Amino acid sequence: MTSEYQEHGAARRPVEDEVDVVAEETQKPAKGENKEKKGSFWKELPVLIVVALVLALIIKTFVVQAFYIPSESMENTLLKNDRVLVNKLVYHTRDIERGDVVVFSGVDSWDGEFQLEEPSNAVAGFFRWVGTAFGIVPGEKDYIKRVIGVGGDHVKCCDPKGRITVNGTAIDEKSYLYPGDVPSNEFFDITVPPGRLWVMGDHRSVSLDSRSHTGDPGGGSIPESQVIGRAFVIVWPFNRFGSIDIPETFGQPALQALGGPEPVLAGVGLAVPLVLARRRRLRKTR
Repeated sequence: MTSEYQEHGAARRPVEDEVDVVAEETQKPAKGENKEKKGSFWKELPVLIVVALVLALIIKTFVVQAFYIPSESMENTLLKNDRVLVNKLVYHTRDIERGDVVVFSGVDSWDGEFQLEEPSNAVAGFFRWVGTAFGIVPGEKDYIKRVIGVGGDHVKCCDPKGRITVNGTAIDEKSYLYPGDVPSNEFFDITVPPGRLWVMGDHRSVSLDSRSHTGDPGGGSIPESQVIGRAFVIVWPFNRFGSIDIPETFGQPALQALGGPEPVLAGVGLAVPLVLARRRRLRKTR
C-alpha cells in the first residue's frame, strides 16, 4: 500500500487536501477584480448622490421641510439659528388653528426682517438654493409666526388687564411670551377677513408681524394660501430637541364664538328642524 502512494518518487496527498486546494484557487479573485469593484463604486457614487437629492427634494416639496430660524422674533419658543421641521401636509387634513406656529412666504408682501447678500455668481446662487431647501441657511422671504386669529375672528388689543382678546375672550400668553414683554405696545382692533390670518411673533418687542402691516391690504393679516406648513418640532441643536405644541389658552371654547366654520354648522343645525316643522304645519293646514 505504501509503495503505491510513493510511486514516481513523490508522496501523494489525501483527497481531502486536494479538494481544499481547488476550493482556495477557485475563490481567489482574478487579478484587477478589486480595482474594478472600486472603480464601479466611484462611478455609481454621483448617481446615488443625485438620486438622494431628488428624493430629498420631493420630500421637502410635498411632505416635510427643514427651516432655519434667522431672527429673535419667536424667542424664547424658537431661538436664532434653531432648525425646525415643517409639516406641509397637515393643512390638507385640517384647518389652520389659533396657536399654530406657521411658516409662510412673504414674497410680494412683507419686507424681510433681515437682509441677505445677493449671490456673487450662479454657483453661489445654486448652493444658496440648496442650503435654503434643506434648512442650512435662511430663506429671505420666509417668515415664522404664531397664529392669533383666523378668518372671521375679532382680534383686539388690549383689554383693561393688557391682554389680547379674540372674539371678546382674553388669551393667556404667559407660557410662550418672551420674558418681560407685554402682549403688545401697539393697539389694534381688526376683524380678520375670510381666508386670512392674524399672526404675531412670541418676542413682541422685536417682531415685525401683523401689527407692522395694518396699512397693507388685509389690515396686516396674511393669506392662508401663503402658508407653507406648521412648524412642529425643533431638530437642531440637539439639546433643544422638542415638539412645538399649541398652548392651552387657544383651546378655550369661547374663542369659537365668531371664527371658523362652527357658527355656520350651528346655524344649519338649527335651521333644518325649523324648516321641517314649518313643512309639517303647512301640510296640516291643507
